[in-house]
Amino acid sequence: MNKSHVTGSIDQAVGKVKETVGNATGNQKLANEGAAQQVKGAAKETWGNVKDSASEASATAWARASKTEATAGEKSQELRDRVTNATQHMKNNIANTLDNFNKKQEEKREDIRKAS
Repeated sequence: MNKSHVTGSIDQAVGKVKETVGNATGNQKLANEGAAQQVKGAAKETWGNVKDSASEASATAWARASKTEATAGEKSQELRDRVTNATQHMKNNIANTLDNFNKKQEEKREDIRKAS
């Protein structure tokens, strides 16, 4: 666990509280800020997970390299590929979450325009 992971978890919790309070009080701005902070926290937490995975992969690669240098290069490449693929997957998940959030916000704005 690292700083990004911890601050991401905190942002998510604070964002959830803001969203809940905003919904309960009818303060849409606060609710929206809370939702955005949750997305920000999820991104931070994901980045922390990526850093942890990269660190573990690096440690594993170094351990294997000390045993057999010939296979260490192959294993390191495999681990780098796995970390890179996991990072891309997380990036895509975050992008999808942000897209969904933005779509919901646009729908809310459209509903407000129609109601006016």
